[in-house]
Amino acid sequence: MCLVHILDDDEELSESLAWLLGSVGIRSERHHDAREFLRSYDRGRPACLVLDVRMPELSGFDVQHLLNETGAPLPVIFVSAHGDIRMSVRAMQNGAVDFLEKPYDPQHMLDVVQTARRTARDCFARRAEQRVLRSRLDELTAREQEVLRLSVEGVSNKQIASRLGISTKTVDVHRARIREKTGAESIPVLVRDVLRLERP
Repeated sequence: MCLVHILDDDEELSESLAWLLGSVGIRSERHHDAREFLRSYDRGRPACLVLDVRMPELSGFDVQHLLNETGAPLPVIFVSAHGDIRMSVRAMQNGAVDFLEKPYDPQHMLDVVQTARRTARDCFARRAEQRVLRSRLDELTAREQEVLRLSVEGVSNKQIASRLGISTKTVDVHRARIREKTGAESIPVLVRDVLRLERP
């Protein structure tokens, strides 16, 4: 289940949005204080954020910046009663899913929220897979990690054997153990997953 956080100091509008989401079975939590939200936000569950631009103390852009700085997997939908193209461009360049002007069309908001929830679920699942892969890679011996690193660099078995001063048969044994420990379908598939893991 993907939760929708609503961070807006306008209690009437946030209550109205919560009701709209609830009418189609989408669970939401309302927040009126940015610092309180940042303290309470749980990264351990998939979620997205409907975020007002203008708020006291921390603006919506401040919140987005802090979330981005910490790598939070939280798709953001900006809303504003005073939005302009410059604001919209800034929000999107920093990774926002969308930027909606208040008052927004209810159906359009629901469509955007559903897109953000799908993005959140995909991101959450991808991060879970990455955590599993990292833990499995940590179980490899130093030599197995060397063999894998060279494989990722595109070095052939024969060249790996030469560089490490071992036989190609030993390289094959290491590769088989790497596949077994990581649960990889094949070394090429594992190399692809490792490259994705290293991608910023």
